[in-house]
Amino acid sequence: MKKKILAAMLAGAMVLSMAGCSGSADSSSENAGSSEDASSGDSSTDGEAEETEIQVFIAASLNTVMTELAEMYNEEHPEVKITYNPDSSGTLLTQIQEGYECDIFFSAAQKQMDDLEADGLMVEGTRADIVNNQVVVVSLKDSGTKVTGLENLNEAESIALAGGSVPVGRYTRQALVNLGTLPETDDPASITTEQVSEALGGVEISEQDNVSKVLTAVVEGSCEVGTTYYSDTYGYEDDLDILQTVSYDLTGDVIYPIARVVNEEADDAQTAAAEDFLKFILSDEAKAVFESYYFDTNV
Repeated sequence: MKKKILAAMLAGAMVLSMAGCSGSADSSSENAGSSEDASSGDSSTDGEAEETEIQVFIAASLNTVMTELAEMYNEEHPEVKITYNPDSSGTLLTQIQEGYECDIFFSAAQKQMDDLEADGLMVEGTRADIVNNQVVVVSLKDSGTKVTGLENLNEAESIALAGGSVPVGRYTRQALVNLGTLPETDDPASITTEQVSEALGGVEISEQDNVSKVLTAVVEGSCEVGTTYYSDTYGYEDDLDILQTVSYDLTGDVIYPIARVVNEEADDAQTAAAEDFLKFILSDEAKAVFESYYFDTNV
């Protein structure tokens, strides 16, 4: 694979052991769409393990929990520098397909992982489902909104909504299709934001390119309501009202799969580190951390 790392990833990488990075709500929204360095040191403490770096592409909604997990991993493996690239799963898939170097892909939906596998870019036998999530309709606390959920979303003054290529945007569209608000289609992701607005009586919709930006639009008050994931409300409990937790009957399961990516540029140390970090993410220790960030690990 042609090695081609985003300049933004190199310029924006940050050391996760810096103060203020562990699980704060601000970290989740501010770091979305940028890369994040998760190394706790520049060299191995025992002088034996070979230093290396792995590139981990993660759905934006995973940014906060994965920050903590990288810190935990680096306590035992300070020689492994973990560089995160958090963005929408669709954007990340496109980057991998275009040749950006990636060792692990952690998607917010099965579709992007299916496409990765179909393209022959997945390391065989490494795919696993990690967590389930749930779509929620949110507003600022005590906003006085008339909206109670997707059924009367048309009563909002403005809505923050992810685009159709973003998993949370596709899940929201699927729910609106199942409610009869949007017409039946085999591909809810193809429904444009303009079409959603028309179906809701012309309500103003601000399209966002990942779930963290949807959350930010609501928290900052630029949109009255938005649809995000339950896990994204972690750390915002005092700021947000969850108007509705959308049933899986409407969205389907919101499964997050993970897999190693074929990286022909990786040396033995990098490959071993990617294998080991993936094993850690699958561990019971990591499972407990996911649960603390409102993810459902019963998948």
